[in-house]
Amino acid sequence: MSSLLEIKEVVKRIYSKYDTYIAPVFKFLIAFIAFICIKNQLGFMPRINNVAILLIAALVCSFLPVGFMIFFAAVFILLHCYALALEAAVVVFCLFLLMFLLFFRFTPKDALCVILTPICFGLRIPYVVPLAMGLIGTPASAISVGCGTIVYYMLHFISQNSTALGATDAGEAMARLRMVIDGILGNKEMLITVVAFVFTLELVYIIKRLSVDHSWTIASIAGTIADVMILLLGDLMYDTNVSVIGILLGSIVSLGIALIIQFFVLGVDYSRTEKVQFEDDEYYYYVKAVPKMTVAAPEKTVKKINSQMGRAAHTGHTGNVATQPVRTGSEYPQQRRASAGGTIRQGAVRNTAHSPEHRNVSRQAASMTIGTQHGPQENDDDFEEI
Repeated sequence: MSSLLEIKEVVKRIYSKYDTYIAPVFKFLIAFIAFICIKNQLGFMPRINNVAILLIAALVCSFLPVGFMIFFAAVFILLHCYALALEAAVVVFCLFLLMFLLFFRFTPKDALCVILTPICFGLRIPYVVPLAMGLIGTPASAISVGCGTIVYYMLHFISQNSTALGATDAGEAMARLRMVIDGILGNKEMLITVVAFVFTLELVYIIKRLSVDHSWTIASIAGTIADVMILLLGDLMYDTNVSVIGILLGSIVSLGIALIIQFFVLGVDYSRTEKVQFEDDEYYYYVKAVPKMTVAAPEKTVKKINSQMGRAAHTGHTGNVATQPVRTGSEYPQQRRASAGGTIRQGAVRNTAHSPEHRNVSRQAASMTIGTQHGPQENDDDFEEI
């Protein structure tokens, strides 16, 4: 477990250090994958099927807010639908307008969810979206999940009925318009999926906020079970012909991804839970404190050894010569015979003491003692090298 916590701390530290570069790259990849999925699903206008155009659009989205990613994707979808049939473009435009009004009014911060939901449908793991948004989102995130689900089923319907919608008979314009409206709004599988995802998201959000141990894990498991039950019950009631094995396998994989998200977002140690009670003049407070599991990432220090230092250490010599401070004769007071003038001269003094301190000093390094001269005459013997 400690190794996983170290990996978590390393990942968080790298992202916090290089988020200026990681975020644009991540947005570029998401936008490019979304545009490629639109091209493969529709692809009715050859002029915008060029990969270079998609790369340029994804590059522009990488430096803009995530909301522009939705705008570019909507423009590509409308252009492809217009190339297929004007009626399809009109219906899609009306749906986009309604979804944008709801989306930008309630959940403008969940723009990435609208893009990731159709991508997860393509990967056969759409069930991870309501689980993840229930853990890290808000109850209003259900609007983003629902909009992304409707977009996927809308693109799927247009792709499956492109032959009928692409007929050029002018007399069948109203029939095509009704076909598009009934095909999108009357899709029972889409309605069941939207209901299942919205219910799952709200259930996960409610359970994970409960003051119980392992509430996030319980919420993820309960949300997965509820999602599977609603989808299977809807299949029995309306005969949607969904793949039971696909739902089960996708739900298991989605649960694993939700647990990974929980590890990186939450990661608490319930064994060290503390309950605190205190009061002030107006309220009583009952606080449950659950510490997070953190571990310091190991830091490696590299010590560089110079080759000259290595040779000096091997021979026992150092490059720098240690010196002793200069001491005058006054620091070692020693009486001498008075001269003719009655003065006492202090000359260079050789330390002949046999104490251990002086022996150690003489062994460590050579020192020089300079005596001070008192009197008008110079003394050539005042300097003596020890």
